[in-house]
Amino acid sequence: MPVVVVESPAKAKTINKYLGSDYTVLASYGHVRDLPPKDGSVDPDADFDMKWEVASDSKKHVKAIADALKDDNSLILATDPDREGEAISWHLEEALRNRKVLKKDTPVSRVVFNAITKSAVTEAMKNPRQVDEPLVHAYLARRALDYLVGFKLSPVLWRRLPGAKSAGRVQSVCLRLIVDREMEIEKFIAQEYWSVKAMLSTPRSQDYEARLTVLGGKKLDKFDIANETAAELAVQAVNSRDLSVKSVEAKPANRNPAAPFMTSTLQQEASRKFSMGARQTMSAAQRLYEAGYITYMRTDGIDMAPEAVHAARDAIASKYGKDYVPDSPRMYKNKAKNAQEAHECIRPTDMMQNAASLKISDADQRKLYDLIYKRTIASQMAAARMERTTVIVGSADEQVELRASGQVMIFDGFLKVYEEGRDDAVIDDDDKSLPQIAQGEGAAKKSITPEQHFTQPPPRYTEATLVKRMEELGIGRPSTYASIVTTIQDRDYVRKDKNRLIPEDKGRLVTVFLSNFFRKYVEYDFTAALEAELDDVSAGSRDYKNVLSRFWSDFSVAIAEAMDLSITEVLEKLNEVLAPHIFPPNEDGTDPRLCPNCGAGRLSMRTARSGGAFIGCSNYPECKYTRPFGPPGADDGSAIPPEGKLLGEDAGDKIWVHKGRFGPYVQRGEVTDDNKKPPRQSIPKEWPPEEVELEQALKLLSLPRAIGPHPEDGVMVWSNIGRYGPYLKHAESTSDRGGTNANLETIEDVFTVGMNRAVELLAQKVASRGGRGAPAKTLRDMGEHPDEGGQVSVMDGKYGPYVKWGKVNATVPKTMDVEKMTVDEAVILIAEKQAKGGKKRAAPKKKAATKKKATAKKAS
Repeated sequence: MPVVVVESPAKAKTINKYLGSDYTVLASYGHVRDLPPKDGSVDPDADFDMKWEVASDSKKHVKAIADALKDDNSLILATDPDREGEAISWHLEEALRNRKVLKKDTPVSRVVFNAITKSAVTEAMKNPRQVDEPLVHAYLARRALDYLVGFKLSPVLWRRLPGAKSAGRVQSVCLRLIVDREMEIEKFIAQEYWSVKAMLSTPRSQDYEARLTVLGGKKLDKFDIANETAAELAVQAVNSRDLSVKSVEAKPANRNPAAPFMTSTLQQEASRKFSMGARQTMSAAQRLYEAGYITYMRTDGIDMAPEAVHAARDAIASKYGKDYVPDSPRMYKNKAKNAQEAHECIRPTDMMQNAASLKISDADQRKLYDLIYKRTIASQMAAARMERTTVIVGSADEQVELRASGQVMIFDGFLKVYEEGRDDAVIDDDDKSLPQIAQGEGAAKKSITPEQHFTQPPPRYTEATLVKRMEELGIGRPSTYASIVTTIQDRDYVRKDKNRLIPEDKGRLVTVFLSNFFRKYVEYDFTAALEAELDDVSAGSRDYKNVLSRFWSDFSVAIAEAMDLSITEVLEKLNEVLAPHIFPPNEDGTDPRLCPNCGAGRLSMRTARSGGAFIGCSNYPECKYTRPFGPPGADDGSAIPPEGKLLGEDAGDKIWVHKGRFGPYVQRGEVTDDNKKPPRQSIPKEWPPEEVELEQALKLLSLPRAIGPHPEDGVMVWSNIGRYGPYLKHAESTSDRGGTNANLETIEDVFTVGMNRAVELLAQKVASRGGRGAPAKTLRDMGEHPDEGGQVSVMDGKYGPYVKWGKVNATVPKTMDVEKMTVDEAVILIAEKQAKGGKKRAAPKKKAATKKKATAKKAS
């Protein structure tokens, strides 16, 4: 019985249903081997030898496959039909051969199918082949390149740019796109311009809108009416003349449907229509593919199998009528440079099944399937037909001319099913309809209105437009778009706000650093050319080790040069490059880098270990002036001087508000040699720091607030303000990692919430997690430990009762009756648990202090 291996258990389940009991279908659960995340896994000095390891999570899956092959006589590798799928098959075969599971005469074959349907799987099993060596070589080259960049460049960042997390071969280029766009926006200077619109009326009292296009006998360009004065003169020129219709031209127009989806266009449209991220989209698509509902979702191809085209045409005729079926099938040609990525388009496997008939329960999958279904059906439908009308209205002396345009839908065609989304709103005058207008008739003026406009900066990228731009530049491939876009957000280099991608300080700094010290490796053309070389490797026309060798010869030199740089040199370069952003020229012509506090120091950018950046004075510590990274005026706490703002005194301590590099905070007392870390508390974002008063500061410094012991178990309940806002905590202390946390609605709740409300909120939190996180209940209090001191209790844990003493938790054997257990028996369990731990746990503090004194006395 042959063993068939696929990536996922969901895919295995579907395929097993088609193949039946004659085959054993198992899942590898993704990649089974990878390069260990340590230096030396790729050795450039040993002809780029790569040291692979079977992942700990994968060992049991490899063993399951190996065990199955003891009884079965052949292996069929049925992983996904792309480079990654080919790599998984290769890794699995290599791992099994290393285990000596596969013998020389064990037949090993590779099958691929673009859709998990019975016909596709059956046909694939009839056409086995061997693992595609060029595809594997392309994978090896990419993996080696990504490793070399990640493990050689990232340490340079860590040492020369504190707070930077990592760099990646493609992720850094993608990040540069976002940072470059942000810098374009910051440098953008809006330009004013005006337009003139007229509301005109036909002799039949039907109104229509027209736009001024000719003034003084000259055709107007966008910026010809530059200001309000010019606009008023234009209005007078129109008002002072009688207008009539010079021409009416109606032209038929067709609008054709968009091609069916490939990976990038699916991600773009899901982002436009549903605000779904690239990772979210691909996860839902993966589930649909594994369930057999759609074809393979990582593809650069837009062509459709002939049988699918005919099925789509039949579905259109059945659902919408023959008028919506074009005379001949629509054929779409692949634009992919790389044949291995150019599978068939992403389409439904059954054209007669829409989202409603499949009854898909998951919301994301249902929305995405509906999108794929409608796009695919629409791609084979008849064009939409409309009539576009242009009306020219002018004066007899030809000094003034206005244009009105509109269109009328004659036949909706594919628009009955689907219309492609737009990344940014576009106002189109042609979308309006016009009344009946005849050439030669008069045009009465109802109103002539000047309108002011300003040019807009280029919009920030969305995930959709970023993927589109990457595709245009040839950066990345269908299998990597989602992971690249996700990684730069996970690294906190970029944040998403209202679906737009905005670079964080650390992302901007990493990009500027790489653009100045590793310019070649973040160039769009270089990255695209390297992608093209890797495509040549997958096509079998280029040797992958030559690609690696040429890359490494230059890259290793750049790494060595960068390691010789000092942090001071790096910061000075960053100050120079970012000067337009962080030190813009002062209106009075004074030096923008002169410290406004001491008047002598020079401002420069500093980096924090957390990865943030701030502007500080060169006279530190004498001058403690700081402001946030960015242009002057970006500081929300500008009313707070560098030395801090004194609010008053409490119990003999001065209470201050200070500005820190991580935001404003209140402080009790001052920093001295004896008190290097006085009590501090961050000021919530909801409170303007310059408006904080003494009473508010004392409230903050009193946190965490002990509400009292929980009525059910006696464990303390606290209220506090944390990184993510106000919250409750049910634990021995707020520093305890365990316990239950529940959010509070407002900052004021932290200081006012009572026990009844706290218990209710904590109970709701526990219920929402199905009981997970609920504190253990005390079954019995056993009293003090007879030898060491400290409370001994029997607790009701998730896996049964246990004895608790300090930090020691000892399981109570099932043979022991909790109700009859003595303190001596509990102490024995505690001692056994300590012995198993290999070292003695810390006893309760009181006794520990006593023992410490005794030890000290003995030593003296």
